[in-house]
Amino acid sequence: MTSGSHLILYTDLDGTLLDHATYSPAEAEAVLARAQQSGVPVVFCSSKTRAEIEVLRERLSVRDPFIVENGGAVVIPDGCFPDSFLTSGDGVRRRGEDWIIELGAPYDELVAALRRLRTETGIEALGFSDMTVAEVAAKAHMTLTEAGLARAREYDEPFILLDENTSAVEVFCAAVERAGLRMTRGGRFHHLHGCSSDKGEAVRRLTRLYRRLYGCIETAALGDSENDLPMLAEVDRPMLVRRRDGSYDSVVADALPGMELIDGIGPQGWAAAVTSLLLARSRVV
Repeated sequence: MTSGSHLILYTDLDGTLLDHATYSPAEAEAVLARAQQSGVPVVFCSSKTRAEIEVLRERLSVRDPFIVENGGAVVIPDGCFPDSFLTSGDGVRRRGEDWIIELGAPYDELVAALRRLRTETGIEALGFSDMTVAEVAAKAHMTLTEAGLARAREYDEPFILLDENTSAVEVFCAAVERAGLRMTRGGRFHHLHGCSSDKGEAVRRLTRLYRRLYGCIETAALGDSENDLPMLAEVDRPMLVRRRDGSYDSVVADALPGMELIDGIGPQGWAAAVTSLLLARSRVV
């Protein structure tokens, strides 16, 4: 880490900070607390909804900005930056007690697009909007309460293809691109979102604010799957943790120069990587 620089940490949630099967951050909580105590902003950058992330932030006592629904919006709690930064910022507006930068397409437009796409392709796609809370809970291995929060979507539609062979996925993806939208793959679901909405653009917007606040910064990010690639591509130190089967996502592992492959699954790898970052920071402070 460069002497005098301020570390900004971006992190995926499911399969990275949170265990893929249990959604628990237990293996990483102590290290997360140390990062917060050291003054390192920890920015959650996830496919999860604002409602889901707000519950997790409260549980973990994290007060930093966060990125929802694969870059659909950046939510900036009041007090994170001087108001003058935000009132002069492109696309930043007040929403309740927070500031928000909206990048994603409206959810109802995505739902309508998903229905058109399955008619056009003849490939059955089942979105969260087609499922009951109980069905989402069963498919995502969530409680009913968690599934209800996951369905409170604004910018991104998770979906499954009933035919997941390679040809069907490619045909559907091509139709999505023709429609001017974007399709990404997460740990459990495909995601449909707007073409101007991805984790990378959200990270760029927020990093500009942090650079204005601190001057010299160093950015790092942790992820585990393909939809994390735009986020990883925007930071100085991209880091990839192992998936639940012990492997690395092959699409992501070799995609970027300098990708650091972390020896640990999900939150175990997260804790090891962030411990290393904090140790390096303490040596130069």
